[in-house]
Amino acid sequence: MLDQFASLLTDVVEGQHRFRARWQPFQEDTSLAVDDASLRNALQDLQTRLQDNYPFFHPMYAGQMLKPPHQAAVLGYLAAMLINPNNHALDGGPATGQIEKELTADLAQMFGYTAHLGHLTSSGTIANLEALYIARHEQPGRAVAFSAQAHYTHSRMCEVLGMRAFEVPADRDGRINADALNTLCLSEDIGTVVATLGTTGLGALDPLPQLLELRERHGFRIHVDAAYGGFFTLIADDAPDGVSAEVFGAMHEADSIVVDPHKHGLQPYGCGCVLFRDPAVGRHYVHDSPYTYFTSDDLHLGEISLECSRAGASAAALWMTLRMLPLDAETGLGAVLRRCRSAATQWSEKIRTSEKLSLVLEPELDIVAFFPDTRERSATAISKHAAEVFERTMNDAENPLYLSKLRVPTALLAARYPDIRADAEWTTVLRSALMKPEHAGWIERIHSTVEQIV
Repeated sequence: MLDQFASLLTDVVEGQHRFRARWQPFQEDTSLAVDDASLRNALQDLQTRLQDNYPFFHPMYAGQMLKPPHQAAVLGYLAAMLINPNNHALDGGPATGQIEKELTADLAQMFGYTAHLGHLTSSGTIANLEALYIARHEQPGRAVAFSAQAHYTHSRMCEVLGMRAFEVPADRDGRINADALNTLCLSEDIGTVVATLGTTGLGALDPLPQLLELRERHGFRIHVDAAYGGFFTLIADDAPDGVSAEVFGAMHEADSIVVDPHKHGLQPYGCGCVLFRDPAVGRHYVHDSPYTYFTSDDLHLGEISLECSRAGASAAALWMTLRMLPLDAETGLGAVLRRCRSAATQWSEKIRTSEKLSLVLEPELDIVAFFPDTRERSATAISKHAAEVFERTMNDAENPLYLSKLRVPTALLAARYPDIRADAEWTTVLRSALMKPEHAGWIERIHSTVEQIV
C-alpha cells in the first residue's frame, strides 16, 4: 500500500496547483522560505525520532486501540489540509462543511435514525461531552448514570458540566447491571443513562433493549457511547463473524449516539462524531457570533457544536475512505469488521481449550481479555504472572508480541472461576484489541507465542 500511496501523492500536489492557479499569482513572502537541505535534514531527524514507536501497523501489535489510518484517509486529509479549511463555519470550509453534513447523514442512517442532528468532533471525549451537555439541557438538575465498566470520560465530563454522576455496578458479563440501575432510579433522580456498546476494557455490550424498557418506566434519556463499537452495527446479524443483532438493532431508539471514526472507521486522530435523534435539540446550541456565519443562510456546523475550529480535513479523509470502503455489511467496511470479529472468535476458541490460558469473558466484539493460569489461583498470583507475560512478549528480541494490561475487579473473575482466591480487589489480566483485519490470519502465531512465554 505504501507504493500505491506514494504514486498518488503526485495527484495531491497537482490538485493543489490547480486550486492555486484559479487566482492571480503572487510572490510568497521570503520570511516563510527555508532551504531544501535544512528541510530535508529536519525531516530525516523527525523520521529517526519516529522510529521510537511500536509497530501499530503489524498483526503482532495486538495491544491498545491503535492502528494506522487507511491510505485513502491520509490522501483525503492531506489534499484538504493543504487548503486547511475550518469546518466551524461555511465561511471557512464550504466544500468540507457540505461533505461533513453528508457524512453525518450517512452515519445516522447506518444507525437507523430517520431524522437527526449531528456533526464530527475532534475526539470521542468531546462527542460525549456534547451529548451530556444536551442531556443537561433536556433533563435539567437530573443525574447521569453509567456502568462501572464505562469509559472514565463520562465521570470527568459530568464534573466539567456540574452534573451529578452515579456509577452502576457491572454484572458478571461486564455489562451494566439493569437491576442495580432500576434500584438506583427508585432512590435517585436519574435523567440520563449511558449505554456503552463496546467497553474500552472488555468490549462488552450493555443490554440496550433492557435499558430502553427502563426508560419507559423512569423517563430518563439514553445516550449510547459506541465510540469503539459503533461501526459493528454493519455486521449485527448474529452470524459466526457477526455481533448481537438485538443490541445493535435497538440503537435507533437511543436519544444520542457517539461513534469514533478514528477507531474502526480507519481515520487518523482525531475524528469523533455525535448524533441526536431529535433535531430540535439544536436549540440548546444557539449563540451569536459577530465575526462569522455571514456568507450563507445555510446551517453552519458551528451553530450546532460546542467546538469552534475543527479540521475540515477530517471530513475529507472520512469521505475518501467511505468512497473506497462504503458502509456495507459484506463488501465495504463491514468486510473489514468481519475479519476483526473472526480473529476474536478464533483466539477465544483457542484460549477456551488451552491448558495455560483462561478467558475473562467471551468476546462480544474484537477485544479478547485473558489471563495465564497459575498454580496458586489467587488475584495476586495471576496479576504477577500476567505482568511478567506482558513484559516478556514485548521484549522478545526475535518474535515480539505487543499486548496490553487491564485491571478488572476480582469479583468479576471469581464469578466465573470460583476457585480464584480474592486476596486483592483488582486483578491484572492481559487484553488485546484485534482491530486490524490482518489479525485473522495471525491468530495461530499470536496464540502460540503467548503459550510459549507462559
